[in-house]
Amino acid sequence: MFRGEDEVLVRRKTLTILQDEVKLVVEAARELFSCYSALLNNDADTLKASVEKIKNAEISVEALRRSLTRELAEIGAMVMNREDVLRTAYSIESVVHFINGISFRISQISREILQSSKLSAEIKELIDMAVGIVQRLSEVIRSLTINPAQSIELAGNVEKLERQIDDKYRQITVKVLNEVNSIKDLIILMDVVERIENMSDACLSASDAVTILSLGL
Repeated sequence: MFRGEDEVLVRRKTLTILQDEVKLVVEAARELFSCYSALLNNDADTLKASVEKIKNAEISVEALRRSLTRELAEIGAMVMNREDVLRTAYSIESVVHFINGISFRISQISREILQSSKLSAEIKELIDMAVGIVQRLSEVIRSLTINPAQSIELAGNVEKLERQIDDKYRQITVKVLNEVNSIKDLIILMDVVERIENMSDACLSASDAVTILSLGL
């Protein structure tokens, strides 16, 4: 597909696929808030629809990554840092995998336990932060086509928010252990907050991959 095209055009096309990937991941992350709001509002239809949208986003991201893999294999050595491009694509994909897992577990949380334990606001704040870190990652990736050097600076915002999410995760963990008596609810709530924390780690890994990629552009 890329034979006869110059390296600049090839790079632009591969970076566009990365941007398409992260755009879908951002949309999926925003649906997490819809999932949680639907849970609190006892809106089963909206909750189910949001979970399905996230699942479809995951499938689309996987398809884009497979497409990118095929195209990178086809262009051969035309792009010297193609391994860095692919590493970034896989890192972005790992974020949406976590989002999908989080959405399913949110759908299994007891609405009553959130209200009785007064944890609903705490978890909402953590979800807001999770959406925020995905948006910061998107900014890092978008900067690759505009000013690759700026992506290194923007990556610092991802790192800063990841630390804040880690602190919030620890605070909520203590409250869950102290305020939730049901073993089932305890397991589900702990799973949700742990996966959000792991998702933020995945965002940081993706941001690091972008930083490495930017050095070769």
